[in-house]
This record gives sequence, C-alpha cells and structure tokens, in this order.
Amino acid sequence: MPIRRAHLAAQSPHGQLTAALAELREEEGVPAAFPPAVEAEADRASAPGAELDLREIPFATLDPPGSRDLDQAFHLERRGRGGSGGFTVRYAIADLPGFVRPGGLVDAEARVRGQTLYLPDGAVPLHPTVLSEDRASLLPDVDRTAYVWTVELDEAGAAGAPRVERALIRSRARLDYPSAQRALDAGAAEGPLALLPELGGLRLEQERLRGGASLNLPDEEIVRAPDGYRIVSRLPLPVEEWNAQLSLLVGMAAGELMLAAGIGVLRTMPAPEEPELRFFRDRVAALGLPWPAGLPYGEYLRAVPRDAPQAPAVLQAAGSLFRGADYAVFDGAPPEQSVQAAIAAPYAHVTAPLRRLVDRWGLVVCEALCAGRAVPGWARESLPELPALMRASSARAGRLASAALDRVEAALLRDRVGEAFPAFVLEVRGDRARVQLQDPPVTAHCPAVGLAAGEQVRLRVLRADVPTGEIELAIA
Repeated sequence: MPIRRAHLAAQSPHGQLTAALAELREEEGVPAAFPPAVEAEADRASAPGAELDLREIPFATLDPPGSRDLDQAFHLERRGRGGSGGFTVRYAIADLPGFVRPGGLVDAEARVRGQTLYLPDGAVPLHPTVLSEDRASLLPDVDRTAYVWTVELDEAGAAGAPRVERALIRSRARLDYPSAQRALDAGAAEGPLALLPELGGLRLEQERLRGGASLNLPDEEIVRAPDGYRIVSRLPLPVEEWNAQLSLLVGMAAGELMLAAGIGVLRTMPAPEEPELRFFRDRVAALGLPWPAGLPYGEYLRAVPRDAPQAPAVLQAAGSLFRGADYAVFDGAPPEQSVQAAIAAPYAHVTAPLRRLVDRWGLVVCEALCAGRAVPGWARESLPELPALMRASSARAGRLASAALDRVEAALLRDRVGEAFPAFVLEVRGDRARVQLQDPPVTAHCPAVGLAAGEQVRLRVLRADVPTGEIELAIA
C-alpha cells in the first residue's frame, strides 16, 4: 500500500526522505527486483565465443569510482615511425548481445525497463547484475568477448573508415576519473591513458570544425551517506571530456555505417529554429555575455568563462536551446532527420549496452554490416519497436530523476525554513524565476517580480515539503 503522507511529517529529514523516495518508486512502478525466472535465465547464459583474439592489447576501462557495469574499454596508440602517422583507436564494447537470447525472458524484461535507472537510494539495473556487473562487464584481468571498434585517425584527429569485430579481450586496468586525472596532472599516466589528453584534444578540435558543441554543464550528484543525502555540484574533469570524445567518435562511426548501408537506428536531434536562436541571443546579451554575430554557436559556448558569475545561466539557456532528441529507425531510405544537431553529425547509441536497450541493436547491426552478413532477422524485425520503448523509458527516467532531486533538495532545506541564502537567477519566464541557491546547491522557482536573469540575490525559505518536493522561496 502507498505510504501515507501524514506519517511522514513526524520523521527526521533523512527518514522522511527515505520514505518519500520509496513512495516515488511505487508511484512510478519501478521494479524492486527481477522476476526469479529472469534471474535464472541470466544465470544460465554462457559466455559467447569469438574467433578473433585481441588479448595481447592492453585495454583499460575508465569510469566513475566504484562502477562495476563496465561497458567500454579503450586502447590508443600512435601509428607510423616517430608517431607521425596519426593514431589507432580501439574501443571495446561489452558483448551483452551474446548473453541475451532474442525473444527470451531477459530480452523481454529489458524491453520493459529500457535503461538503467539511477536514483538516490540505489540504481535499478536494465539487466540482472550477474550479467551487467559480472559476466558481461569488462572487468580487469578476466577474458571477455567484446565488440571491438577500430578507427584510424590522422595527425589532426580526423577519422577514417571504422570497423567493428567481435573479439576476445582482456582489460588490464580499471581506472576511475579522479585518480586518472591526478595521474595525468602529475605526469605519471601510463598505457592508453597517457595518450588520452592529446587525442581527446584533437577530437574536441574536430568537434569545433564541424560545428558541434559540448555543453559540459555542472553535474549535480546526489551523494548518499550514513547520516543522509547531500548534493555536490561540480564541473566535469578534463579526463571525463576526453573520454566522452572516444564514445562520441564510435557513436558517429556507427551512424555513418548505418546510413551507408541503409539500415539502423540513429539518435537524432533537430537544429534550433531561428526564433529560438534569437531568444537565446537576447537572453545571453541580457546576462552580459553577448553572442557576437558571425561566431558559431559551439565556439561561443567554448569561449564562455566557466568561472564567470553568469556562466551557469548561459549554460542553462544553452541546454534548453536543443530539444526534441529522438530515435529514427530506417530500413531502406535514410530518415528525414539523420543528424544529431548538438554533435553536428549522424550519431547512434552503441557504447552502453549494459545500461541502455537500444545499444544492443546498434552493435548487432554494425557488426553484421562490417562482416558482410545479413542483419539478424530478430534485430531487423524488431527495429521499429525501439523508438517507442526508448521514449517511454527516457520519460520515466526523466520524471524519476527530477522528482527525486526535488525531494532531496526539500530535505536539505526542511529544517532551515526562515533562513536566507545567497542565490543566482538562472532564468526568468513570465512571472516565475528559476534560481539556484549557492549552498546547499538547490535549484528551485520563486516569484520573478523584481528579478532578472544573471542577478545575484538573497532568498528566504518559506516552506520545504519533502513528500512532494515542493519548495517555496521569496526575496529576502
């Protein structure tokens, strides 16, 4: 039965939040566990074989600390004498398709879930953890089959024709972002990590040349501790940006492969219309960081100083400029919309099969195309189902993430009603303003009377209701 809100009011903020998050899961129908039959089928799944043996290549994984669902491993090397011939990028993706029987119980359950859900009180995995955190995960020092992408880059970082093959690999190192950044800063990085800054920088320049843009918005991470939750706001580390460029490289390679063959599923996003661009120009001009005429959008964003007081508002405005991300399936003629506008290239999701449903299809399609084989019937026949499945799961993930964050933020302020906090006005729309308190980093809304985007103000907390996540603020 649903938890009654009347019982929540008397609890501590931590206890009240725990109950509110449990109620949120129930309201959204979030599964608590996999059905026993699904777990049993996953447990019986055997490791697939591969004819190609690449275990001599010292792959490494790079993920957030503590991750066990390791989708990708990478290896980078220079080509040619003296390293003047460009680079070879090898990007191994977990062979989840090899463990999932099309039409089986694991397959059916994954189609219902769509993606791994990340919530403050624990993740809800797409696949049973015996697969996603063990047998299919690219953990170090164990043999794994993987879809290995090989992409040759020239000295400027421009990509040649890719290929993808199923191969046996063995990762040598399980790296995490903070320790990898420390090793790079100290000049102590070894193996494929040592080349990542140079190669990542070249790919960022290629992004600039094609007109793409990486927003690099601050992450709002909910950290769980024994005494409750807190929100940590931080900008991505440079190593995270360079690593993301490897994933983008492979996603773009997959998109081009699919378009050339006339079959696949693309991740698309339309370019903003002229009225939206004018509105964005007006907003950033009002913030004191105008977008000069003739300067490409991506270059403008790269030039915004991240330590400027107006930077959060500019980045928030930029994030709302690109909307309408979707999936486009085609079998024959290419789709009318084939480009992901923020990336400025065709793009497909293929790098996270442990955590995202659609990637399983993308990998199977691309590997078959590179091998000169027909796309497996199960994949071809079920392609048209993917957009609706992914839209539904993305909508649920968005609702859960937003509602959970609202409740955590309310819990942080519940016992501070009446206090005033320094805040920054992110945007003003009509009679409402979107604001961010500086500490704790809570984002909420308040009446817009007398406020302007980019302004620094002091706001008083009038109410913070944990069960609903509602926060009421007023100018102090």
